[in-house]
Amino acid sequence: MDRRALITGRLLNPDRVVAPPGGEIASILVQARPERLADVEAAILTLEGCEICGRDPKGKLVVVVDSPDAGALGTTLNQLALLPDVYSASLVFHAIDATT
Repeated sequence: MDRRALITGRLLNPDRVVAPPGGEIASILVQARPERLADVEAAILTLEGCEICGRDPKGKLVVVVDSPDAGALGTTLNQLALLPDVYSASLVFHAIDATT
């Protein structure tokens, strides 16, 4: 092994990367316009793997996302943040679920 190859990443072989079993679970806090909360909730429920587990009438929603991998989870987080009437979507908790 050569130090330069290690630092530049030439030792990494993408064929040897093995995804963990199971999937990714995350909790995301969504802040939305309070008067449009019902519409935001309906839009979130159309996204695959999303479930609303908490609601505050002041415009906060706790969304639990179950996705197959980190890339899909990131995509869902971006979709939540870009929904109309959503101010922000913040990742609060993330774990790999190895039981599936």
